Amino acid sequence: MLSPINVPSLKDVFVKQLEELILSNKLTVGEMLPSERELATQMGVSRPVVHDGLMDLAAKGLVTIKPRVGTVINDYRKEGSLAMLSTLINHQWKQADPALLDSLLSFRQLVESETARLAALTRTDDDLKELHRLLQREAGVENAPAATVAELDFEFHHRVALASGNIIYPMMLKSFEPAYTDLTTIFFSRREVLPVVVRFHRDLVEAIEARDEKRSMAVMKKTLIHGVEVLTAALADTAKDRKEDR
Repeated sequence: MLSPINVPSLKDVFVKQLEELILSNKLTVGEMLPSERELATQMGVSRPVVHDGLMDLAAKGLVTIKPRVGTVINDYRKEGSLAMLSTLINHQWKQADPALLDSLLSFRQLVESETARLAALTRTDDDLKELHRLLQREAGVENAPAATVAELDFEFHHRVALASGNIIYPMMLKSFEPAYTDLTTIFFSRREVLPVVVRFHRDLVEAIEARDEKRSMAVMKKTLIHGVEVLTAALADTAKDRKEDR
């Protein structure tokens, strides 16, 4: 009856706090952080926690650790790694940054059009079985909460990426899952879009099953273009409602 209690490690808390400060520009590019000893004292943690946290931040490209000099804040747009990209998107899309959102949607269109094309070429019988299983589940969620539908939608798109045979594409999608499902929850809050999406998904599975790469790519593009149009309108309405509430 009892389940484990998951408490973030001190290092994770340290990293998250520094990420927040950097991404909100409270720590600026080129600024030097205090020494590990000073950071440990200020934040009430041990020096090994600070050291390991700074190493994580360096791996993401947020900081550069200069021996005998100190730790300097980077411009993550130039130095950021794939790990940083996931942190950035899952942290900052909620700040309503139009450039970031446009970049995310453009990235999704580029990558997922390719995963659909590759899936038509490399899919296995197991891939088809899983895709058909997901279609059956989609047929029964018309009354489900938008968040539940969003999770199922992500599972479908992730499964197409897995069927592509490319190792990197599904991992890239998975790393953006929190932002992806948050955005598609807003999208599916418009209940009229669900039947349209289900039809797109059925068409896509048919194209993948027929090994028709051009049609698979075209259907995925139509699916994503429709998604951007509806999501843009939904986000505008949400922003308007928030403004009126103030």
